Amino acid sequence: MPDQRLHHHLVTWLGQWPAGTSLDVVGSERRVQPGWDGEPHPVIGIGNRDGVVLSVSPARTAAVRALGRRAITDLLPELPVAVSLPGWSGYRAVFRYTLAPTPSPDMGEWIGADEPAVPGWLRPFGGEVLVIRDHDGRYLAGVGIKRHDGYGHELAVGTEPAARGRGLARRLVAQAARRVLDEGAVPTYLHAPDNVASARVARAAGFVDRGWSAYGLSRPEPTPAS
Repeated sequence: MPDQRLHHHLVTWLGQWPAGTSLDVVGSERRVQPGWDGEPHPVIGIGNRDGVVLSVSPARTAAVRALGRRAITDLLPELPVAVSLPGWSGYRAVFRYTLAPTPSPDMGEWIGADEPAVPGWLRPFGGEVLVIRDHDGRYLAGVGIKRHDGYGHELAVGTEPAARGRGLARRLVAQAARRVLDEGAVPTYLHAPDNVASARVARAAGFVDRGWSAYGLSRPEPTPAS
């Protein structure tokens, strides 16, 4: 069942689910292993009304727990130093998932992420990506899949500025979500709390805002070469 897929995804991805208290700090080897993009993701958290599971590397669990049992938003600024990553920054995102994507005709085509028509931002997703192209073969919009594990796949969407306002993103996200469900996983979708456009796309594609949040660390921006 899809509900079980979500549960298995969060247990696999975080090391524990659900939270037993307002904040459970969990050590997981997943935080030092390559993630969907081949890079480790040293802090991942998911929270709902019952509490937050914050997954960190086993070696940093004690240091994070030593920060105290406070609201996760209060801890975010201190997490980078606690996990020995000064210069990184903590973030919160809205976490959504769907078991019933909005019905709509398929509009995109699945092509290899290494094909010439695929823009640079989509290439790191690997495998197949879902795109819409114009009559001349130019990219208009696309969805990549972050394959976190066998149970949960996160969708990311992008639309060229000239193609926005046509409903392409919501239809692509719904189409990709249907495929994820058909393949046995549950589709998830994250966006910044203040990203109104992304929230609108998610809602229109069938990703309800259930009041869940995701937490993590962002790498520092590269310093421009002088």
